[in-house]
Amino acid sequence: MVSREQKRASLQEKFQLLRSVTNSHAENDTSIIMDASKYIQKLKQKVERFNEDPTAEQSSSEPTDPTTPMVTVETLEKGFMINIFSGKNQPGMLVSVLEAFEDIGLNLLEARVSCTDSFSLHAMGLENEEGENMDAEAVKQAVTDAMRSWSESNDPQI
Repeated sequence: MVSREQKRASLQEKFQLLRSVTNSHAENDTSIIMDASKYIQKLKQKVERFNEDPTAEQSSSEPTDPTTPMVTVETLEKGFMINIFSGKNQPGMLVSVLEAFEDIGLNLLEARVSCTDSFSLHAMGLENEEGENMDAEAVKQAVTDAMRSWSESNDPQI
């Protein structure tokens, strides 16, 4: 059986993990939970803003070709929110994107992917602690390059 002390230590470890992920400076458990709740609300608002207007962003900044992917990267406190949308799903694109994340040392915390008629990926990632500092533009460029090279190598017209 697990002792009371081991359970308490495990719980404290989880609180410290939650504290670090949410960038909380709180000392007591209640404050850590409150900070985490606020952090989750901020993330929900960011997701709602993105979900409300993904096509308007695409139409204003990208060509109308449905195979041209739209990539946005937003800097968070300790990582990045990456959103990719393509009007047409293309087999193998997800693998290419995940390999790009691995190549630049980006650890995914959470990802939501849809590969039915269109391709969309909403992911939250952290910089690898061993890697060099990266910015949102570097992440966007790495993903865009990976998708472009994948597209060129899988183009049936070549």
